[in-house]
Parts: sequence; C-alpha cells; structure tokens
Amino acid sequence: MPDPTAIPALPENAPFGPEQRAWLNGFLAGVFYDRGGAGCAAASAGAAPAAAKRPLLVAFGSQTGRAQGLAKKFAKEAETRGFATRVKELNAVSPADLASEPCAVLITSTWGDGDVPDNAAAFWAGLGADTAPRLEGLSFAVLGLGDKNYADFCGAAKKFDERLAHLGAKRVVPRAECDVDYESAAKAWIESLWPAMAAGSGPQVAIGEPADAPVPRPATGDVKPATTWSRATPFPARLKTNRRLNRSGSQKDTRHFEIALEGSGLSYEAGDALGVMPTNCPALVEELLAVLGFTGDAPMQGPDGVPSTLRHLLSTGLVITAPAPSLLKDAATRSGNAELVALLDPARKADLDRWLFGRDVVDVLRACPGATFTPVDFVAHLRKLQPRLYSISSSPKAHPGEVHLTVAAVRYEGHGRAKNGVCSCWLADRVEPGVTPVPVFVQVSHGFRLPGDPAKPVIMVGPGTGIAPFRAFLEERRATGATGKNWLFFGDQQRACDFLYEEELTAWTADGSLTRLDLAFSRDQAEKIYVQDRMLENAAELWSWLEAGAHFYVCGDAKRMAKDVDLALHTVVESAGGRTKEQAVDYVAAMKAAKRYQRDVY
Repeated sequence: MPDPTAIPALPENAPFGPEQRAWLNGFLAGVFYDRGGAGCAAASAGAAPAAAKRPLLVAFGSQTGRAQGLAKKFAKEAETRGFATRVKELNAVSPADLASEPCAVLITSTWGDGDVPDNAAAFWAGLGADTAPRLEGLSFAVLGLGDKNYADFCGAAKKFDERLAHLGAKRVVPRAECDVDYESAAKAWIESLWPAMAAGSGPQVAIGEPADAPVPRPATGDVKPATTWSRATPFPARLKTNRRLNRSGSQKDTRHFEIALEGSGLSYEAGDALGVMPTNCPALVEELLAVLGFTGDAPMQGPDGVPSTLRHLLSTGLVITAPAPSLLKDAATRSGNAELVALLDPARKADLDRWLFGRDVVDVLRACPGATFTPVDFVAHLRKLQPRLYSISSSPKAHPGEVHLTVAAVRYEGHGRAKNGVCSCWLADRVEPGVTPVPVFVQVSHGFRLPGDPAKPVIMVGPGTGIAPFRAFLEERRATGATGKNWLFFGDQQRACDFLYEEELTAWTADGSLTRLDLAFSRDQAEKIYVQDRMLENAAELWSWLEAGAHFYVCGDAKRMAKDVDLALHTVVESAGGRTKEQAVDYVAAMKAAKRYQRDVY
C-alpha cells in the first residue's frame, strides 16, 4: 500500500531531461513539504531537492526608460525559468563586480553620437580602463536599443559587447541590435537566449520551463486593468491649447500645448516625457504618390495586419521622411544612379551623410528617376512610424488632469522644397483643439527626478525648448512648498522675441520661487553667448551651490549643447574648486553616481 505521506517523484523513464526532471521533482518536493507531516522526512529520503536557482545579473543603461522597462520585464521572465535575478543600472555595477558574476545580460540604449546613457557612463569608464579585471568567468549577452536614423546605430551596445569579449568574457549569443520598433526583434533574441543559456548550465541548475510546469501567477493586487494606455495602445487625448511662444520677429516657431487627460487614468511626475503618435502631412503623402505614379487606392495590409489602402498606410503607419538604407540601395540600383551607388560604399559614409542632409524620400526618388516600384515593393522599404517623446513642461500638482508640452515646430527649406517636422507640425498646424484625437502615453523617466529632499538646491540648464522640464520642476517645487533654492540658466536667440515663458519666469523670480535666473541670448550682441558661458562667468557661485549639495540638471541638444555644458561643469570644478583635471572628472562622476547630475538630452 503506498505511503500517503511520501512525496511523489518522476520515474526514471519519464520523457524529461535531467534538468527538467530535477526542476519538477524539486517543485513536487516543495509542494508536499509545505503540506507538513511526514512529508518532511520523505523529502529527504525519496525526492530530489529543489533545484538551486542560477544567479543572473540583469543590468541596463537607459536614457528614456525603455531599456530599463525591458530589463525589468526580462528579469521577471527569467525568474519563471529558474533564475535568481538582480536588476541594476549599469552605474551600480563595477568591473570588479562582474568578475564575480557567473552570468550577466546587459540591455542598453544609445544616445548622441553612439554614446552610452548617463546611467551607464561610470560603468563604461571603469570597463574601458586599463585597470579593468579579466572576466574569463563571466558569460554574457548584450541587447541594444537604437535608431537606424543615427550614424552609430546601437553604438553603446557595440562598445559593451566588444569590450566584455576583449576582457575574456564568454558571449552566450550574438549581440542584438534593435531599431525603434524593437519589441518583436527583442522578443526573438530573448527566446534564442534561453536554450543557449541552458546549454551552458550545470546539471544542478533548472533553466528553461519544462512542459506543463506551473506558471507563477501575480497576486491579485498586481493584476493590471484590461485597458492600459501605452506606446502600443495610446490614449486618444484632446488638445486644449495651442499657443505660439515666440513673439513677432523671431526666426523660430515654438508652441505651448495643453492636452487634456481626463478619463485616461494616466498619471505622470515632473521629469517624465509624453509620447505622441502623429500622422504624416497629407500634402507630402500626395507628393510621394505622384512621384511614384501611384493612385493611393491600392489595397494594402498595415503593420498590424489590418487591411488598408496605400494612401492610408503612408499617412498613418509608415515613415516617409527619412529614407531607409534599403530604399537608397534599391532606388540607386534600379535607376542606375552611379553617384548614389558610389556613396553607398561603407568607406564613404561621411559623404553619404552630407548628400542625405535635408533630403527626404521624395528627394531620393527624384534623384533616381529611373527607379520604378510596385506598391508592395516600395512599402517593404519603409519603417513603421514611431511616436515622438517630448519632455513634459507641467507639474500634475499645478495642472491636474492635463499635461503641457513645449515644442519647436520644425520648418526648413531643403533641395528646393519646404520640409516640416512630422509630429511638431502635425500638432502645430493640423490638430484641431477639442476635435482631433491626439494619441498619447506617458514615458516614465526614472533618471530625471527632483531631489527627494525638498531642501536641496537645484541648478537647471535648459536653453530653447530645453526649458520644458524645468518649468515642470519649478511648478512642482512651488506646489509642494520646497525650501531649496532654484537656479535656472536659459538661453535662445533674441531676448525680444525668444524669451520663452518670460512672464512666468519673471514672476517666479520676483516672488523668490526662482532664486537665480541667468540668461544667454546668442544673437543680441556681436559675439555669441551661450548658457555654458554664463556658467563659467558665475563659476565661484556655481561651485558654492555644488558644494552645498545642489543637484545639477541639463535638458536639450545632446550633440553640442549638452557636451559644452558638461565641459563647462568640469571647468567650474577645476577653476573654482581648485581641482586638477583628473579630480574634476572624479567629482563629476561622483555627482552622477549620487544622482546629483541628471540629463534629459536628445
């Protein structure tokens, strides 16, 4: 008669491998052990012990939060597959830490000219140093998120992947490089990772979900509502206000938008970004159809599999501004454009970039008049239209139920044609307030937050539309009664017509909410003056704020302004702080590690 207290175990001839059998036997042992009684003794006598979980470090470098979100999602799945995961930002990981890790997965974005994200900069500095330890005991995999419109696509992921291999770490699977529409590519890479990691594990480690294994379910309180607004399913908001901020005489068109969020359930914090899903300009769509010789009525299938027409697809689903590399190659080959064919040589990348500057898809097709396509062939070269992320310029405490944006409408002439920014000009010109739906979602920016201590001083550097999050910060500090001092460096072209939010900033300065306001209008004098120049002029005072624990923030252009401001900050530490160049580097790195130096750059 079977012992009712015995713990069941799989027979040796069961159709499972050793690791799957160990996992299931361990699971059964845990279940029957929890039931108490004689099962405790039986567990030690007749059943395999629960399989030890394999440690796995999941580290991320994230500028806008997407890589961080993907890392957390990956870590949760890894837990269900028998891993004991720890999720850290890369700056919280040292090369010495990696030397003691058996396995690590790095998920990182790239910003600027192939640069690593801010929360991975200290890690990269240590990894790239001559003193970095050998990592022969580490198995690793790298997943990169990027944008193929940028020259050094997934540059940060390439740097990490190549350096880790150079230090002797074992690459589990080839590096993944995902474009902006990254979900499917990332999912496929992750699925390829599990069997590769299982193949490299020891017999005591349970990796990979066995058939019919129980899947952990979230607690009741963790279950999300059926409808959650996200990048994949944005909320159809309504535009309340569209106001031009520049005065007459300005060469710019900067808009203040107010968007209603009532009924969405969306919430945000000062420092977050708002994702906006635009549609393409109807005039550009018709111009593109004309140069292709298409009517636009051809039946097509959209990226989501829904039946559509070519015109509708070009209007709402695909990128028709920046030409994809595959389109350049195909158009050049079909037309016999020898100049463009020669420019496509990888050795002439800089020449190709110069040729492409200011050109859109229509320009490319006009430069290749002999290239003919079918609608299906042409659409195959176009990428999925992506939402744009804008720094939120309001505090939810000051404006409950709505969100504000500060957006420069992009307008320029290029190769004999007027060009418009896809999203900025859609919002400025074609969205009818209160009528046209504005699909939006909130992009949480974990790495761009006000200090937790409201008494801490803050220094904000935000020229042009870079003022957006700092308007939100100042509103938040006013609404919460924060006692810390606030210093803003703002600049633009001309004070008379480009002083964005002048009335608000002047009023906040008058009532003490804004302790200091330093302005730099580049074209009001013969010699151009920028925000970094104002920093250097006030180096002694800036240093005293930093020494008092001030948090330093930068928002705006990544390629030039952010780098110039960073250089100025190091100079301030050297000159006013009496530090050497090496000590200044260490000082700024320590600020970053302590979350006292944060950037929202693009």
